[in-house]
Amino acid sequence: MYSFFLSFFLCLFRYLSKGKTRAAKIKEKMDETAKGRGKKVCVTGASGYIASWLVKFLLERGYTVNATVRDPNDPKKTEHLLGMEGAKERLHLFKANLMEEGSFDSAIAGCEGVFHTASPVVFKPKDPQADVLDPAVNGTLSVLASCKKFPTVRRVILTSSTATSMFTSRTLAPDVVVDETWFSDPELCKGSDMMYYVLSKVLAEEAAWKFVKENDIDMVSINPSMVIGPVLQPTINDSVASILNLINGSESYPDLVCPWVHVKDVVEAHIRAFEIPSATGRYILSERVLHFSEVKKILHELYPSLKLPDKCVDVGPLPKTIYQVSNSKVKKSLGIEYIPFEVSLKETVESLKQRKFV
Repeated sequence: MYSFFLSFFLCLFRYLSKGKTRAAKIKEKMDETAKGRGKKVCVTGASGYIASWLVKFLLERGYTVNATVRDPNDPKKTEHLLGMEGAKERLHLFKANLMEEGSFDSAIAGCEGVFHTASPVVFKPKDPQADVLDPAVNGTLSVLASCKKFPTVRRVILTSSTATSMFTSRTLAPDVVVDETWFSDPELCKGSDMMYYVLSKVLAEEAAWKFVKENDIDMVSINPSMVIGPVLQPTINDSVASILNLINGSESYPDLVCPWVHVKDVVEAHIRAFEIPSATGRYILSERVLHFSEVKKILHELYPSLKLPDKCVDVGPLPKTIYQVSNSKVKKSLGIEYIPFEVSLKETVESLKQRKFV
């Protein structure tokens, strides 16, 4: 126990020690705000977990943000966005639907950058084609078609997933390193309900790269793994729900290995990929690869009084063996310094407590 807390506080100290003096932080914030001043960008699917943080960070940087949601009049989807600093002056909500051609035109018109995060997250679809695959692929192509109409758009940032690199003919093992050159085989992403989400991300990214190549559009994809951290929106997304399930009375945990990353690192990568001219191609984001049993162990050491599940259950054709994920490209090209997993996990739990989910 002592060794864990020593390790935890060393991680925390190293993370915090990268901080700056108050004057330096104020100057840095002013510099960041200046980057976005006078610039307009679009964020699709703005009520989602990653997108909500993205809107917040963009507003803080001085950007004007056109945010698309399915229903601008639904307070559950928009109230947390409208309450953000700078929202009154620089946040504009637009109604848009992934399955309606031209639906994103008005939101994208006049924008310099488009952050496409909107995509269905359904793990047990009644109709996989209609509920998951068509909205993901056709929705992405619809957004890109809108981007093509407006010459003001200089770069598109696509929110993809590490899953688009995980499912290949190569066997995952502790000495195997997954990187941006890996592309999942769509044929290996079929066969179970849970895999339709993975397949949708694979097909959507594949279609996006084909479209931008044929239409001379500058696009960068950000491919995060299991994203955790504090929650802004009133509902819980699936990655954070996986932590909530562990601490909220579940009798089992999945036999599953995942890469993990903090939501703030994901959002920072999105923005830097837009702002840094040399950013190019795909960026996989993962601070650490852990089995859920290891996540459970860290949770126990952080919160000894929590009752955690003991039973490990199979969840289908998903990775069960530890492997590595390269983070060299995102560190070198975008300058991302990851928040340690222990900090990410603790902030997730504290956010869930604060919002009365626990």
